[in-house]
Amino acid sequence: MAPFNKPLSGLVTPRFGGIATFMRLPHVPLEEAEGLDIGIVGIPWDGGTTNRPGPRHAPRQMRDMSSMVRPMHQTMHIVPYELANVADLGDCPVNPANVEDALKRVETYFRKLVAKGMRPLSAGGDHLCSLPVLRALGEKAPVGMIHFDAHTDLYDGYFGGFRYTHGTPFRRAIEDGVLDPKRTIQIGLRGSMYDLDDFEWGEKMGVRLVRIEEAMEKGPKAIMAEARKIVGDGPTYVSFDIDALDPAYAPGTGTPEIGGFTTFQAQAMLRELRGLNIVGADVVEVSPPFDPAGVTAHAGVTMMFEILCSMAEAVAKRREA
Repeated sequence: MAPFNKPLSGLVTPRFGGIATFMRLPHVPLEEAEGLDIGIVGIPWDGGTTNRPGPRHAPRQMRDMSSMVRPMHQTMHIVPYELANVADLGDCPVNPANVEDALKRVETYFRKLVAKGMRPLSAGGDHLCSLPVLRALGEKAPVGMIHFDAHTDLYDGYFGGFRYTHGTPFRRAIEDGVLDPKRTIQIGLRGSMYDLDDFEWGEKMGVRLVRIEEAMEKGPKAIMAEARKIVGDGPTYVSFDIDALDPAYAPGTGTPEIGGFTTFQAQAMLRELRGLNIVGADVVEVSPPFDPAGVTAHAGVTMMFEILCSMAEAVAKRREA
């Protein structure tokens, strides 16, 4: 077996040098990708955004900020690149002028990725980007999901019934049969609301909705113990909306809500993903125009690294089985 890809070391080449890629890994276009376990992908698209735009610019800034991520996890001592073969696949095709065409392009791309036996870890883009990825991953059987967010994204429609926005992806995914609501938990929900439609519909479908008050009262380990029980051993998707974090830690996002998680609380929860069968994941809603300094993007790629470590362990576990 050929050796796995390794990141460019900051001890050899300065972090500010070289071409920016996720985690300083080699860039391998999807068409040329063979023997990869995990493909990191940018989705530079925010056609589902309904408030402050800008997540289309996130993959570029997140790649730059990912140069700050060293290879070894500081507490778990995992080096994901020793457990799985990982590469930056570049950005998938999008259409900034047409929502439904963009969804088709993203879904087509991720179907090809999945067909090559890879697990995707993507950087959006707004949260509507999750829908076509789930359509590709859940084509044969619905997946479960652990979802960190201030919002449920379970609304039915916006602006007179328009069904595709960043507030509707998981309602569409459940309706499409690619997301199993009874194996889905949403953590960190908060903020003022239009009504209770999204909560009531989610509860009716069997989604576990965890408001921020409950999450804070119980703490990361207890909440994630329940999350692990809900998704079980089955294929699981992890979706992290950066607005799960309090805007003090992640100001660059489209729909900020105060009273959110600290970056450390989020890391503590993500570290409890170890041992789960994570078949795909994303970090979405980073909006560089509202945080040119890149603090939000840095938080986003750090969350990606936390998830990547557990994904790589899942790959290694399956390889050994």
